[in-house]
Amino acid sequence: MDSLGGVSSWRKSRSKWHHFEHRRRQHQCAQTQTDIAKGTTAQGNFSNMASSWCRISPIIPIFVWFLLVFSLVCPVHSLETIDDRASNQTFRPNEELKKLKIIAARLSKINKPAVKTIQSPDGDIIDCVVSHLQPAFDHPQLKGQKPLDPPDRPEGHSPSGMLEENVQLWSLSGESCPEGTVPIRRTTEGDMLRASSVRRFGRKPRRHVRRDSSSNGHEHAVGYVSGDQYFGAKASINVWAPRVANQYEFSLSQMWVISGSFGDDLNTIEAGWQVSPELYGDNYPRFFTYWTTDAYQATGCYNLLCSGFVQTNNRIAIGAAISPTSSYNGGQFDISLLIWKDPKHGNWWLEFGSGILVGYWPSFLFTHLQSHASMVQFGGETVNSRPSGFHTSTQMGSGHFAGEGFGKASYFRNLQVVDWDNNLIPLSNLRVLADHPNCYDIQGGINSVWGNYFYYGGPGRNVRCP
Repeated sequence: MDSLGGVSSWRKSRSKWHHFEHRRRQHQCAQTQTDIAKGTTAQGNFSNMASSWCRISPIIPIFVWFLLVFSLVCPVHSLETIDDRASNQTFRPNEELKKLKIIAARLSKINKPAVKTIQSPDGDIIDCVVSHLQPAFDHPQLKGQKPLDPPDRPEGHSPSGMLEENVQLWSLSGESCPEGTVPIRRTTEGDMLRASSVRRFGRKPRRHVRRDSSSNGHEHAVGYVSGDQYFGAKASINVWAPRVANQYEFSLSQMWVISGSFGDDLNTIEAGWQVSPELYGDNYPRFFTYWTTDAYQATGCYNLLCSGFVQTNNRIAIGAAISPTSSYNGGQFDISLLIWKDPKHGNWWLEFGSGILVGYWPSFLFTHLQSHASMVQFGGETVNSRPSGFHTSTQMGSGHFAGEGFGKASYFRNLQVVDWDNNLIPLSNLRVLADHPNCYDIQGGINSVWGNYFYYGGPGRNVRCP
């Protein structure tokens, strides 16, 4: 089990020589933007020169030069999709240059001017962006507005967790974002160049979502409730660092708040933790959000990579690494997440940990979820790309089966839903399902301490899962 047990192992894993130059450039960028930001106020007048220089690193022009020189003599693979890379097509310099221009334009749109930048121990750069300048307010229906005030929490809500304050790695620097700003993980050209499709960067693959079978290589072990109207959900989710076999697979543990059919009109709101080398460039578990209103086709995105989710706090960075994580037969850590629909304005709010309001999804983003959810799911998901023709060895949860129990298998505990009257209530009809129980399984239960809970996960490929 490649579990990351503490802060020192996080730092050690990122200290390899081949990252040194990249980190130096990030530091120079962060320092330059910070120095320029000192001469500005939180209300605006940010330096376009600083933000542009920081967003477009020297990698882009060097890469363009490389492509121009070698395009005359070297056939290479296209970078647009995984399939294209495998098809041995001849390199087309005009297409690659067009792609690099698209990347530069997208980075300019995603990364907003910062009043302060913070270097995280894991190499991330966190930009402190004035709250009403965050990507959400690029949306036509939000332009010129500011984040809403927090609504009332659901009745019966008492924030608690195994950790009083589960921290993120970037906050270990001792620095924080000023009031009136939100911390945003900076997106780099490297992030976008890793993507299997630049055009769909920040989105989950398009697929028909099913819970009675896996689709397009996505495999699940979930607990779920359906058959009623739901206005939110809450759970404490055990955090691990599962091994992911290759760059184009991921392993996540999350809550889904779902409405619509399982066709093209599917609406979902999602939050949890994930390990995604393609999206983040490493194997750290990271806090994430997602939403879609058309079954992952053209709407929605991860985190703040499109206009949609409105962040309201200056303490949690969506997409940033979580620390500490659980270890086999060692310390166990979890994060508590609550999603609920504000009865007054209809927006869907997200709370992290011990009462920290992260922000909200505006109601107008959705169709069916403007009213209520018809299903809530909790659990794990992996991608099985069948490398070398075998089932992937990407782990789910801790990488161990549910039967191993506490300290060894990953868990969800204190599962609840929000009813029509904004009350948090226990689940009455939790069902569990594993697509491929020989690869990843799930076992549910209930007791007086954990309420509704389940253990889930597995190693992927093994003697019973070829």
